[in-house]
Amino acid sequence: MSNGHALLSASASHRWLHCTPSARLAEQYPDETSEFAAEGTEAHELCEYKLKLALGIKAQNPTNTLTRYCEEMEACANGYAAYILEIVEAAKQSGGAPVVLIEQRLDFSAYVPEGFGTGDCVVITNGTLHVIDYKHGQGVLVEAEDNPQMMLYALGALHMFDGIYDIDQVAMTIYQPRRENISTWTIPKAALYQWAKETLKRTAETAFAGEGEFACGDWCRWCAAKFECRARAEANLALAAYDFQPPALLEDSDIEAILGQLDDLTSWANDIKQIAD
Repeated sequence: MSNGHALLSASASHRWLHCTPSARLAEQYPDETSEFAAEGTEAHELCEYKLKLALGIKAQNPTNTLTRYCEEMEACANGYAAYILEIVEAAKQSGGAPVVLIEQRLDFSAYVPEGFGTGDCVVITNGTLHVIDYKHGQGVLVEAEDNPQMMLYALGALHMFDGIYDIDQVAMTIYQPRRENISTWTIPKAALYQWAKETLKRTAETAFAGEGEFACGDWCRWCAAKFECRARAEANLALAAYDFQPPALLEDSDIEAILGQLDDLTSWANDIKQIAD
């Protein structure tokens, strides 16, 4: 895993790309590690070991040091290693000589100020750059399509290898075994560069400066400032004060508007109750 902490981290990119001031706002809060995050860290350690073992790379078995190790974690790590091995073997069968990098530090600072992260696995073969990210969580289903974390990792990998290897397209994969989810999104390399130049760079610079407009959405759930954020409170209070004017009965359009924001309102209310207790 990477050392240090990037202000505009890839893992938080869904938030700071939508709500640019949130990066600096959340910076004033101490980093807190949840039980879920700790479990995920240990699962990643086991995945790294299993993958190295499958590829014939010497590695130390971390099992005895993992306090949250269980049969399920073992099965998840074995499945992850087997999945990547399938990519490698398929490349070999087609005459390729795949390059595999595990827990690779990736620098995407050309587009995101001081931006870096760690890719769980990068495979380069037959004109395709594969970026695979392991997700141990089972609460939120994570999709690869338009996933900014994966796109940032891919940009970091291209920064290292584009020009050295003949890369035409990028395949980004989320491997989430506890949700039985393997989500892959493949796009041309040129399309990724276009997004980085036309959208990412400008937005990241705004976020790094702490500028822009606050915006509330599902990304708020991962924000350290979510309990005290005034913009979030105002947005949810506005929903709570929904203007129920005549006709007395809600129309279908009213109900749809409320339902579309009800989860955010409930989440915010629970957060407020938590800090009040």
